[in-house]
Amino acid sequence: MAKTATKKEATVAEKLDRLYDLQLIDSEIDRIKTVRGELPLEVQDLEDELAGLATRVEKIQEEIKTLETEVSDRKNANKDSETAIAKYKEQQNNVRNNREFESLSKEIEFQELEIKLNEKRTKESKFKISSKKEILDAAKERCDFRAEDLKTKTAELDEIIAETQVQEDKLTKKSATALKKLDSRLGGAYSRLRTSAKNGLAVVQVDRDSCGGCFNKIPPQRQLDIQAKKKVIVCEHCGRVLVPSEEAAE
Repeated sequence: MAKTATKKEATVAEKLDRLYDLQLIDSEIDRIKTVRGELPLEVQDLEDELAGLATRVEKIQEEIKTLETEVSDRKNANKDSETAIAKYKEQQNNVRNNREFESLSKEIEFQELEIKLNEKRTKESKFKISSKKEILDAAKERCDFRAEDLKTKTAELDEIIAETQVQEDKLTKKSATALKKLDSRLGGAYSRLRTSAKNGLAVVQVDRDSCGGCFNKIPPQRQLDIQAKKKVIVCEHCGRVLVPSEEAAE
């Protein structure tokens, strides 16, 4: 009966080598993204601002529309009042007593007050419309300005992405493959460290007797343990995984 071949478990040294190789790949991806600078954030901020301006413009337009409807309604109400006044005055010519005359006079007075009130409110509404139109014009002007700015920034970003996207895609696939070569525990720890560590450095070399991440001194005995690569050693100050420098490894 043939024996089933078992997969040989990687040594600690091999795991550390794989970790550092993965870090080099991810650092190159980070370098490519750095070339883009703050452009992605600037583009996102501009898109958010434009969305906010569009909402503001729409809201002001609705407010102006509501005010214009009120002006139109009051104009129609005044026409109705004028018609009513004409009717009441005609009726006064045919009244039978002073009581009916006084009653019609009060109706006329009421309609005249309604006309004055509508005229006052119409004047206020027209002033509000004028003010809101000024605000609307300013918002539209800013919207056009920021839209042009967004167009420029997006073109710059697209150009940079076009120059680096192929390389980044290759490195991203390479990074995913390298990550799969690590066991889940070590891979998870690496990913967490990369997220929290400055500049995305989770694995660093010992440089001039110091941690390559936080630059704190490393005791001589600990350096010997790092060079031996018999166990995973992390910096006691920043938590990064430490590997020997290339010179020391040679």
